[in-house]
Amino acid sequence: MSPGNQNVIQLEEGWNKVNQAITKLKEMLDGGIKTSKFATNEYISIYTTCYDMGTQRSPYNWSRELYQRHGETIDEYLNNTVLPALREKVGQGLLLGELKLRWNNHQIMNKWLNKFFMYLDRYYVKHHTLPTLSQASLRGFRNVVYEEMKQDASTAILELTNAERGGQIIDKSLIKSIVELFESMGMGTLDAYSADLEEPLLKSTREYYAQKRQEWIATDSTPDYLLKAEAALNEERNRVAEYLNADSEPKLLRVCEDELLEKVERTLLDKEGSGCRVLLANDKSEDLQRMYRLFSRLENGLNPMATIVQSFIAEMGKGIIDRRQARLDGGEKDKPDDPKFVKGLIDLHEKYLGVVKTDFTGHSLFQKALKDAFVEIVNTDIGNHTNAELMSTYCDRVLRSGGEKLSEEEVDQSLDRIVQLFSYLTDKDLFSDIYRNQLAKRLLNNRSASEDKEKSMISKLKMQCGTHFTSKMEGMMGDLTVGQEQKQEFETTMRQQQDRSLDFSVQVLTTGFWPTYKMPEVTLTPEMSACMDLFRNWHDNKHQKRKLTWVFSLGNATVKAVIGKKTYDFQVATLQAVALNAFNGGVTLSFSELLQRLNLEEAILKPLMHSLSCGKHKVLTKSPMNNKITATDKFTANPKFSSPKRKFLIPMASLDASHNTKRVEEDRSIAIEAAIVRIMKARKTLPHQQLIAEVLSQLAFFKPQPRVIKKRIEALIEREYLERSADNTNVYNYLA
Repeated sequence: MSPGNQNVIQLEEGWNKVNQAITKLKEMLDGGIKTSKFATNEYISIYTTCYDMGTQRSPYNWSRELYQRHGETIDEYLNNTVLPALREKVGQGLLLGELKLRWNNHQIMNKWLNKFFMYLDRYYVKHHTLPTLSQASLRGFRNVVYEEMKQDASTAILELTNAERGGQIIDKSLIKSIVELFESMGMGTLDAYSADLEEPLLKSTREYYAQKRQEWIATDSTPDYLLKAEAALNEERNRVAEYLNADSEPKLLRVCEDELLEKVERTLLDKEGSGCRVLLANDKSEDLQRMYRLFSRLENGLNPMATIVQSFIAEMGKGIIDRRQARLDGGEKDKPDDPKFVKGLIDLHEKYLGVVKTDFTGHSLFQKALKDAFVEIVNTDIGNHTNAELMSTYCDRVLRSGGEKLSEEEVDQSLDRIVQLFSYLTDKDLFSDIYRNQLAKRLLNNRSASEDKEKSMISKLKMQCGTHFTSKMEGMMGDLTVGQEQKQEFETTMRQQQDRSLDFSVQVLTTGFWPTYKMPEVTLTPEMSACMDLFRNWHDNKHQKRKLTWVFSLGNATVKAVIGKKTYDFQVATLQAVALNAFNGGVTLSFSELLQRLNLEEAILKPLMHSLSCGKHKVLTKSPMNNKITATDKFTANPKFSSPKRKFLIPMASLDASHNTKRVEEDRSIAIEAAIVRIMKARKTLPHQQLIAEVLSQLAFFKPQPRVIKKRIEALIEREYLERSADNTNVYNYLA
């Protein structure tokens, strides 16, 4: 192509045509017209001109010049039109509106210029690795307008934001448009937004809420303060959703949390008259939930709150303990049966278990706080009876016929709650020993309200502590079940004995399952001896390898008595029945004569005779007449005895303690030694403190003092299971 060719478009010739369209576009924008007014043929003519100028062969290819003039046109418009218009609005509160207008105009201009010069983007820009027309346009706006206006725009946004925080209504769509401008200036990143708007916003927010914090903390109660803090956090979250970038939300909320919560957490929790303890004391569930929600937002924010909760619950428990102590100091008899005390602990636990679940969503920190508080409460013993004994006796009341008057559902509920208390008990082995004794009495005396409930309780204990803890109790229940068939079979045999004078049944117990009992050798009546012989012969034929040992202290009998013209049925223990039989015919016997006749020890005969002559039903008379049994006392049947009831129970004091402390201690010694041997067998060598720690971690049913463990270590050294290291006496070696 030659210069004289009329088809070649010269630079100025072509540019004049393009510039006319650009001038029209500027006029459209400055006139407030936001939509295209270019006719289709007009647009095609401009596009074709640019296309031809960019596709002519060199030296008439004007692509470089067109690209350059595209940028110059934008810069010229921005410098001569946009910037002066914006400068006029600075400081008048109108900057953001003008900036929004100019930014929108710029985007419209950019759109049309991209259409006019589209060929440049497709070929020239790609071939020369240059910024696209859109990128060049954006950079032009950033360099000319944004760099000068960003600080004023940011300040204006912050002022509007604080005005909204103060309750004023602002144009949120205007701010959102300017925020989008800040986002665009990052050229594909949020760097400009973060540096030029977000950082000043975070600083301004910190200053705003620091001032609010000081105002609120001085005048508001903790619940009122937290209400305002929660509202502020919700407002900031909404603010981000309405006109800020989503990435700002965690940063903005963190600033608010730091200023409104973290810096005054301790002050709010301890505030007199409205702090955490006061809310707990007054059952302010809604306020506690809000406190939990807010402080859970902070790293380790719940720790101080959980500490207060633990301290408060422990204090409430101490109040229950102190009230029991006051009752004892006031003269109330110290008994192992104190349902008021146990129910108080159960109610306290139930209440704050509900608080932990409902108000604190079952958070592990508060579960631990509840546990630690109740470990302290439940293991604080008052009086002569341990809490283990009080709790076991409460179970006995619930499960015993004639005890607590409860529905089936209430029994289940009571057992669940007492097992929860039991889980905090350190001396679980002591509870087990007492509970097993009481269970045995209920089963052997037919005083259990429900076999199903007994099994249910054992099952609950098993779930809590494992099979080893309840194996003996399950064995006791099994003995009664298995014994029924034997009982029926023996009764069939008894019915075949035509000359039998007594109704007689035997309960066979497995020695290892049941508690150990006193086994007094008593001289039975001939009728009783005959029945025993009959059962012994029958049993020996069926079970040749089993040995029978008779426990007369556990038996019971019904004695028919004719006094005057009245007939009575006395429900008594076997030993009482034997003693009553001695007074047939109206004989008088001294205490010494009874000792010889019955072949009983004095320690057993005294409570026995006391029950018959000094109790509610004085079926025997004693001289001298007093409530103390001595070796010189004389007894005879009471001819004047009378009772409105034909059949009644004559109770007798138990010959066996509710639990054997010495046996419990022996069992503990065995368990400690077994744990030491297990650990040392696996480790071979261990320092003293580490061995103590591992032993404590293995013992589930009690927690001995370190000195007790040390004593068992010494015993094992003496028996040559362990030895001290020759190099260090504080280290032990296992001897295989």
